Amino acid sequence: MPNLKFHVARMEPAAYAAVPTLLIQLAVANTAGDELEGMTLSTQIRIAAAQRSYSEEERQRLAELFGFPAQWGRALKSLLWAHSVIHVPAFRGEASVALPVVCTYDFEVMSAKYCRGVTEGDIPLELLFSGTMLFYGAHGALQVQPIPWDSEARYDLPVSMWRSLMEAYFPNSAWLRLGREAFDRLDRYRTRKGLLTWDAVLQDLLREVETAR
Repeated sequence: MPNLKFHVARMEPAAYAAVPTLLIQLAVANTAGDELEGMTLSTQIRIAAAQRSYSEEERQRLAELFGFPAQWGRALKSLLWAHSVIHVPAFRGEASVALPVVCTYDFEVMSAKYCRGVTEGDIPLELLFSGTMLFYGAHGALQVQPIPWDSEARYDLPVSMWRSLMEAYFPNSAWLRLGREAFDRLDRYRTRKGLLTWDAVLQDLLREVETAR
């Protein structure tokens, strides 16, 4: 019976990806020594928010996720980041596989809100594994077994890596989702004012509000 151990060797930006993507370089070891004929590996990647401390500025930036500081004792919980499903080919001993993790810049997604809210240090990640593995049993019969439910690994992703990745794909930019009615009103305002960009529209509106104050 295979005995699997998982370890994250490193994380790094994916080269030439169409969207912001990190690659998790994962080491999978079978300490039983038998050859595995293959695996379907499903990985749930979560942000283990309770496993780090936060500055006062970070607490304010993360208030939308976890509430006021007095609420953090019960509100500071793990956040789902991504799922990944890959096929691992046959191997004996240890194999190295890459798990792609697409990083959204949509700040209505909790994981993106969290990554933007922390300003320094690391983002604690927990990887929970499931799936199936194929191997030959003692009598030569091919067997299919589930990956044990307690299979997991941890990794601390530097905040600076996430920020650098977003800056590479969206330099000096941020995404803002609007309802269609609000967008149409802003579009009419932009046309009436003769403004060329949405950034110019918002800057103009902010100046009007500041002047009114």
